[in-house]
Amino acid sequence: MSRSRLVPPLHLRRPAVGLAATLVLLTAACSAGGYAATPVPTPTTPQAPAPAASSTPAGNGCPPPSTNLTSYAPLPPGATPDLPTFPNNRLRVGVSADTLLLGARNPVTTQIEGFDIDLARAVAKAALGSEDKIQLVVITAADRVPFLTSGKVDMVARNMSMTCGRWADIAFSAEYYQAGLKLLVAKGQTASFAALKGKRVCAPTGTSTLTFVQKQSGVTAVGARDHTSCLVLFQAGKVDAIAGDDTVLAGLAAQDPYASVPKQPVLTSEPYGLGFSQKDRGLVRLANRVIDDLKSGPGWKQLYDKWFAGPLGAAATPPSSVYGR
Repeated sequence: MSRSRLVPPLHLRRPAVGLAATLVLLTAACSAGGYAATPVPTPTTPQAPAPAASSTPAGNGCPPPSTNLTSYAPLPPGATPDLPTFPNNRLRVGVSADTLLLGARNPVTTQIEGFDIDLARAVAKAALGSEDKIQLVVITAADRVPFLTSGKVDMVARNMSMTCGRWADIAFSAEYYQAGLKLLVAKGQTASFAALKGKRVCAPTGTSTLTFVQKQSGVTAVGARDHTSCLVLFQAGKVDAIAGDDTVLAGLAAQDPYASVPKQPVLTSEPYGLGFSQKDRGLVRLANRVIDDLKSGPGWKQLYDKWFAGPLGAAATPPSSVYGR
């Protein structure tokens, strides 16, 4: 069945388009409410080629590192962390402001909220004594690694998969969430690359997802600034599907009643980790303690239930922790 029979004319779909556009405008126009100022930088880093498509978890198949990476074991309770100096006594965290459920601007409160944001606040509390001692820096997916290596942020909490290629440039925390790559399509359509032969599939520039799409036979890969930009293209009929992690696509589908993430096999494993500069080993170890405390107690499930239980169903057990590559 063609999409033209499933999706009303564009003039009837303006409310859905408006919601995605509203997120974009709010990202650009609003401050972070009760947090420190949250600038939305004009990208200063080029849209670099995407990293390798492999999303292999740390310690499982990556080639030997070029440098000796010792353990990033969690800091023992009561131990004094060896932390970097934080500008203005705030943890600067690179985040998304338009990825619903993970990191998105609330149009009512104007604050950025989501699973990643709550996790970042927990790390700020452990590092600086208060979850409010945080500065959220809105970045694109392509900015994640460059902003860490250049020192523009202290940590990235932006649904970043721990790939072998990224481990060469930055450090990661233990895995805090196991996502999977899927496809968003128009309601009633089949979500598979075989069914999308001759169609256009969107993914954000500078991501392993776009590289994966580019490797699929018979489809045209379309890069965009972020997943919200992909949704705008989808609503305008300029792409036919969107590729992304199931967590991200669930948020997009919630914004468009004509979009769907139907039941489908997971295409790749996407282990999320917090990103850090390789020189900030103490901060990584502190973050690992925070993550392990959440996993061992009720905290991780409470975060999952708060953000994902509705669209994704009941939580499984949290992923096991591996420290270092």
